[in-house]
Amino acid sequence: MADVEQNAAVPDGSSNGSDAVNGTAGRFVSSAEGTALAYGSLLLMALLPIFFGALRSVGCSKSKNASDMPETITSRDAARFPIIASCTLFGLYLFFKIFSQEYINLLLSMYFFVLGILALSHTMSPFMCRVFPAQLPNKQYQLLFTQGSGESKEEIVNYEFDTKDLICLGISSVVGVWYVLKKHWIANNLFGLAFALNGVELLHLNTVSTGCILLGGLFVYDVFWVFGTNVMVTVAKSFEAPIKLVFPQDLLEKGLGASNFAMLGLGDIVIPGIFIALLLRFDVSLKKNTRTYFYTSFLAYIFGLGLTIFVMHTFKHAQPALLYLVPACVGFPVLLALFKGELTEMFSYESSDEVLPHTPRLTHFPTVSGSPASLANSMQSFDLSTPGRRRHTPSDIYEESSPEEASSKVEITESDKDK
Repeated sequence: MADVEQNAAVPDGSSNGSDAVNGTAGRFVSSAEGTALAYGSLLLMALLPIFFGALRSVGCSKSKNASDMPETITSRDAARFPIIASCTLFGLYLFFKIFSQEYINLLLSMYFFVLGILALSHTMSPFMCRVFPAQLPNKQYQLLFTQGSGESKEEIVNYEFDTKDLICLGISSVVGVWYVLKKHWIANNLFGLAFALNGVELLHLNTVSTGCILLGGLFVYDVFWVFGTNVMVTVAKSFEAPIKLVFPQDLLEKGLGASNFAMLGLGDIVIPGIFIALLLRFDVSLKKNTRTYFYTSFLAYIFGLGLTIFVMHTFKHAQPALLYLVPACVGFPVLLALFKGELTEMFSYESSDEVLPHTPRLTHFPTVSGSPASLANSMQSFDLSTPGRRRHTPSDIYEESSPEEASSKVEITESDKDK
């Protein structure tokens, strides 16, 4: 959860070493128009992955493709995340203090080069499906790695793709090479937007309570590491990886070669974004054809981020964006639910119910008694693979309380056949 910061020097491959010197001495002072353009662009870039990622999260929750299945965050994960994030952040801080920053960033660049290509390719995939010419053949491919042989064979990688995916990978690879060679801020933002959109789409909070735990914990985490220490700011400036969105404040004066950047960490987009996406799925579950909670939280995010930028610009100090985003994104929807009398529904909603709606969920264990023969008869009445037989819903199965009742239902079925 990198902070929102201004006047951050981000090295560019096309610039010389003096452009990346830390400190404010001799730094170009941007105009009011350039500053407004930078802040407005950061705000717009933050909104895009949240809006479209939330919409795509509804679709991916219904997808049958294993590669598009979301990762569910439970309350235990949410409680541990701030601790893990703090250890990771402090570990990076020590690495940058002890080892050469150049070699660390080289390793990170190669790592994020691969991740960025995959993320950008996945982001482009829906667009490519729409523009891909119908007359061109779309061949299917499969990348399969297995371990062992015979019955002990185990799949390590099983990735299915087609011609459209190969085109997306090719375009993404060009952007990746551009980023590795030049570290240009546009390539950085393309990867950053792809990471943020995929995060909002594929990371799902299971309940609103889990979201409150996660955002509350990261609220304390962000405030402590920004205001209590210089760790967050140091890592954000030293970390040459697409984990933040940047925009030059001196773009109007220096063009694409600008080097005086304002930055926004991806954590300040993804963390509130997955909560906003959860509220969109809650809106869908209400089946009222409204998106009240989604739009409320979305506007709350705009308000919170705008307040962050205003405070940062006023006091000329890096701000923990979650300090303003968490109260806004959580408070406004909760107050709305309280006003509409839907607070209980909101906190009882479970997003995992929407992920696999066809999967039965066993909420209680049925009472099992009787002889093996009567149990066999009851199981035969629920043979879903028999043609022409009525499919039973999970509730039909779990309502059976005794084998005798099941046997009576079998007898009725047999008498119907005689008629």
